[in-house]
Amino acid sequence: MRNFRDGQSSPEPTRRGKRQAGLLLVSAFALSADAYSARAQDSVPRLPPVVTVTRDIGRSALEVPYAISETRPDSARPGQSHLLAEQTLFLLPGVTVANRTNPSQDTRISIRGFGARSQFGVRSIRILRDGMPLTLPDGQTPIDYLDLESVGRVEAIRGAASALYGNAGGGVVDLRSAVPPLMPVAAQLRSWIGDYGTRRVTGVVGGSTDAMFYQANVGHTLADNFRLYSKQELTNGYARVGTTALGTDFVFQGMGLDMPTAQNPGALTVAQLGNPQLPDSASVRKLARKAVKQMQLGVSATHPFNDARGGEVFGQIYGGTRDLYNPLTFAVVDVGRVQYGGGLRATMPLDLFVRQRVSIGADAAMQNDLRKNWANCNAVAVATASCPTLPAEKGGLQLDQREIVSNVGPYVRDELALGDRVNLSGGVRADLVRFQLQDHFLSDGRDDSGTRLLHAVSPMLGAVVKLGSLSSLYANVGSAFETPTTTELGNQPNGNAGLNSDLKPQYSTSYETGTKGLLFSRVQYDLALFDTEVRDELIPFGVPGGNGRTYYRNAGRTRRNGVELSGGTEVGPVALTAAYTYSHFRFRDFVSGGVQLAGNVIPGIPEQQLEASATWRRSSVFATVEGLAKSAVFVDDANSAHAAGFTIYNVRLGADGLGRMVWLTPVFTVQNIFDRKYVGSVAVNAAGTPTTAKFYEPGAGRTVLVGLSVGAGR
Repeated sequence: MRNFRDGQSSPEPTRRGKRQAGLLLVSAFALSADAYSARAQDSVPRLPPVVTVTRDIGRSALEVPYAISETRPDSARPGQSHLLAEQTLFLLPGVTVANRTNPSQDTRISIRGFGARSQFGVRSIRILRDGMPLTLPDGQTPIDYLDLESVGRVEAIRGAASALYGNAGGGVVDLRSAVPPLMPVAAQLRSWIGDYGTRRVTGVVGGSTDAMFYQANVGHTLADNFRLYSKQELTNGYARVGTTALGTDFVFQGMGLDMPTAQNPGALTVAQLGNPQLPDSASVRKLARKAVKQMQLGVSATHPFNDARGGEVFGQIYGGTRDLYNPLTFAVVDVGRVQYGGGLRATMPLDLFVRQRVSIGADAAMQNDLRKNWANCNAVAVATASCPTLPAEKGGLQLDQREIVSNVGPYVRDELALGDRVNLSGGVRADLVRFQLQDHFLSDGRDDSGTRLLHAVSPMLGAVVKLGSLSSLYANVGSAFETPTTTELGNQPNGNAGLNSDLKPQYSTSYETGTKGLLFSRVQYDLALFDTEVRDELIPFGVPGGNGRTYYRNAGRTRRNGVELSGGTEVGPVALTAAYTYSHFRFRDFVSGGVQLAGNVIPGIPEQQLEASATWRRSSVFATVEGLAKSAVFVDDANSAHAAGFTIYNVRLGADGLGRMVWLTPVFTVQNIFDRKYVGSVAVNAAGTPTTAKFYEPGAGRTVLVGLSVGAGR
């Protein structure tokens, strides 16, 4: 039997050949650092890891010709509460995380600006959990059910290589679980208590034998949160089990969420920022909030062949449901969703003139939403045609439709080895996305049923040159596309139902070069430069009298230039890491309201972002300091106003694993230690003038949390 670590069978020289054994040596440090054994780290330098988000067998990051980053949140920066996505995704260059301090609106995640338009959920980025897709066929990802408790490492692709994952290919983020405990049974009970009524209790169990591994966690969270009218209650969890049968590795996954309460405090005007804890009065008056139940299950199978050369066949299927009840200021929305999908990939080593490895695969997915909208009659004092019976929350039915989105995407990727120093890679994917709307609300005298078929072919070429045993230089060029989501197609500013026939997909072409590796055997570095041209970029906007509803249009052309730099080293007992991102994003040709906006900055993204951390360890004791600095962010296409730049600091102190058979891990953490007032996120192109529009979503003030873990086994 094989020993399982990180959801994969441990490669041995007899199975994967000498090349894989070499990769294991390169990644030995990374594999030793996980949430269960963080205190075992020593002064071994941080080496380039093996990455799995390449649509190929696990590869050294030095061998792939595009920008790919990895971080290990708990081991590199221990003591995290697992409540904040910005903690988990910290120190990934090119990745911007904007916490909206709004439990009803997901944290906004963007890569190289893709995703900054999101009003809820995540757009433009493919999100995976241990390789299982969470992104829907229309390109949106609800991340409210994304459990962070057991995440051990994060891999992110930035740039055109993500196009091999299909629609919404602005980037890929794969959240990988921590290495299972190396004993049959290990368990932990974790508890957090802190400011703004925060309470969280989590149970974690896991173990492994030569035959299998398993991991599971479930947690319950209560929080009033920083802003008024932002109470939240949720129970979420994640589990996976792996085993081997007939030479095939099987992994079963499951995740779920029950969130009966998530209030929506809305965004604020510039004048209201004087008291950042205030909620938007309309959100309170209309009782804006959401309640969600969601689950997703999946199973994957990996069968290796041609052990010495590293061939394999991989397949997976997954599916789930989501029930959303979402009163908003303009309507009460109810969505019942069923979604499912799967994929198949074969990776084959070949010797046709040169040594090469070919991956051929295909993905398919289906999303079936039953959507209903009613008038929101909260705070309505006098009966109207829309609200004939008072008091009531749901008034007259305004929309009743079924939205069906299907996607199929075959792809092929080939890698050629030209000697021992140069590798060439090429890939292409064809995507076909079909939107179908079935209108069940026919009492308005018209049938808005319809179909739209959107498609694209996305190629990518790249080359990597090894400069030494621990450094490489790479370059690539590729294209990607992104369709509007069903919500974006359905929200039409003229008030019509049906699918917006004028809203088009956006297409991008990226040019990228960079270098990565290890300097002086001590300093890990990653430098990337990119130029991305986007046609028909999808832009959000509001309209006066729209009650906060967001609509979408296409910009003509935009251009994004940027530099991404990250590095890390260890100086005695202190680990130092930093990531810097420079984003020069501009409209090239975009006429809005009869005004040419060419040269304006694309809103929603800071031009500069710097993240840094220092972690000191001595025996079981640790101390971590984090700093985040962002430059100003424009809030609209006209660049008429901006949210000021800011710098905040976080501190965590604790001791890892005090004791032997039964052990304790106490943690004391302070977020935003200097209580800086700042805007964490902006609602791009909100309706109104610069003084009346609700652009600003303030970040949380100083927040103190105290945590304690009690465990047995490791």
